[in-house]
Amino acid sequence: MNRRKFRLRHVVALVLVAFVALVIWGERKAIRSGIENTLFNLTGEEKFFAQMKGLTDLSAGLLRPPLSLAPEAPVRHVNLNPYGVNVFLNEEVEPAKREQIVKLAAEAGFHWLRQEFPWQDIEIHGKGDFEDRRNQPTRSAWEKYDQIVDLADQYGMELIVRVSTPPAWTRARGEEVGAFAPPDSYDDFGDFVYALVDRYKGRIKYYQLWNEPNIYPEWGAYPISPEDYTELLKVGATRAREADPNVVIIAGALASTIELSPDAPPPGNALNDLIYLQRMYDAGAAPYFDIMAMQGYGLWSGPTDKRMHPRVMNYGRPQFVRDLMVRNGDEEKPIWISEMGWNAVPEDAPDQRFGRVTPEQQARYTPLAYERAQAEWPWAGVVNTWYFKRATDEWLKAGRPEAYFRLADPDFTLQPVYASLKDSLNKSAPVLHPGMREPQGWGISEEGRWESIDAAGAPYGTVRVADAGAALNFALDGSALLIDTACPPDAGCEGRLKVYIEGSEPVTLTANSGAHWVARWLPAGKRDVTIEVLDGRAGVAALTIRRELPATLLWAALALIGAVAFVFMLRQLARFIRSRRKSTYAPEPRFPGAGEPPVHPQRRLWRGVRE
Repeated sequence: MNRRKFRLRHVVALVLVAFVALVIWGERKAIRSGIENTLFNLTGEEKFFAQMKGLTDLSAGLLRPPLSLAPEAPVRHVNLNPYGVNVFLNEEVEPAKREQIVKLAAEAGFHWLRQEFPWQDIEIHGKGDFEDRRNQPTRSAWEKYDQIVDLADQYGMELIVRVSTPPAWTRARGEEVGAFAPPDSYDDFGDFVYALVDRYKGRIKYYQLWNEPNIYPEWGAYPISPEDYTELLKVGATRAREADPNVVIIAGALASTIELSPDAPPPGNALNDLIYLQRMYDAGAAPYFDIMAMQGYGLWSGPTDKRMHPRVMNYGRPQFVRDLMVRNGDEEKPIWISEMGWNAVPEDAPDQRFGRVTPEQQARYTPLAYERAQAEWPWAGVVNTWYFKRATDEWLKAGRPEAYFRLADPDFTLQPVYASLKDSLNKSAPVLHPGMREPQGWGISEEGRWESIDAAGAPYGTVRVADAGAALNFALDGSALLIDTACPPDAGCEGRLKVYIEGSEPVTLTANSGAHWVARWLPAGKRDVTIEVLDGRAGVAALTIRRELPATLLWAALALIGAVAFVFMLRQLARFIRSRRKSTYAPEPRFPGAGEPPVHPQRRLWRGVRE
């Protein structure tokens, strides 16, 4: 046993030595590049020794319990264009500059504008007072925000409206407790939310109620309290739904932190995001938000960092939040990333608390972050880059590292990251990756007339139904496709569907016959799919895509396991036989002075008989 362990250690050591030698001294650049890319895709690190450290971290992570991510749950609000960007349009004095920002964002390929509608900038002077008298002439405080909504419509974009920053009159202590502190009366917040949602009913659908309530300064000087925020969320969501039943409520984006000091004096008051969210669930928050939001900064490693540790912050942290949501029965809700990015702060900057990358790395990492979220996280929806630009260089002059997340300078000078995003977002065609998907939305084009019909038993509560000749077209990146053809009884689904998968034979399905695997063990790669209504009327309730191991590899693995098991059984059988022989035919010991070798007992017996 010790000899085998000794041999194994030597084999492992030789493999590691050979690996290091190959990387350092290898003559073929292609091999070294491939190894470096593989290590980067595992660790998010680009330097060799950091990659080696990353591999040890990954190995340690295998000892922790696996996360429960429910990748094939019917998650809503993920069948949308995932490209968003944070903007500060309200800070621009000139309407023309606001339009220029929206135009540039649209040209870069963004679809969403995450824009704060600050409460203090709309209901400025008192409750129910929506006039701006800070400068002459007096004007409606809604005027600027009406133009922002118009610009989004004009350029075919959608708004994610963040509602926060109460006016000073909502707090008896005013600005003393912080400009972002919650109001004394949550009903005042609810009334403002109602007025806001009612004004833009039918034009804005997605509202995020508050931002980073688990850290300073977003909850002001008050102790961090998930229970208090849950009450604020409850009031705001209830009033928003009264104003517009179709509104979608996004919870306040949680800041990723390991701090455990909710009662500390500011600026130290902060609470770990995972503990905070669990306490929100315990306080009854689940019915009052439709989408969970969090921040997704890469900090000190790239977007491909697969290391998972609850006390380490990297781009993979949303998986911890997803695991917590699943364990609380909220697996059908998505996570939207409100702010994502890497900080290209100068090397000599004194404040590097948000990590540091070069402008070239920032330009390369940001598109990769979108690719990872789409390919690996079927429960992730919109990812919003932080941020387009500020109206002034105030952050830069103050030496704040936030200034270096920007895509453009205040004078509209574009950074390299803008060009890389524009190139990536505009040329990448939508692809459906593994997970369950609604049969409509981003990535799926329709031919003919399709309609959604309510279906109580369907994964998403509806079924897309059409008559003969209609079709759904999409591209998938996976090796297996399951189509759910369930229809409600009164939908008249009695026809057939024909499924064409690039590189495979067409498959015909009978409508309303349940879920069917129409493809398994497909070779790796992207392929086009068409689902055509062949005749009659038919519907599609859901699509499930998987990335399975190739059948040949699976059979080879099973054969290897079987061979190992067979050899092990033979060895055990041989040991058993040897042990039995030793116990039955044990030789006699030789006594001191005996002149002949020991004689087996049975041989002595036969000798005696012969004698």
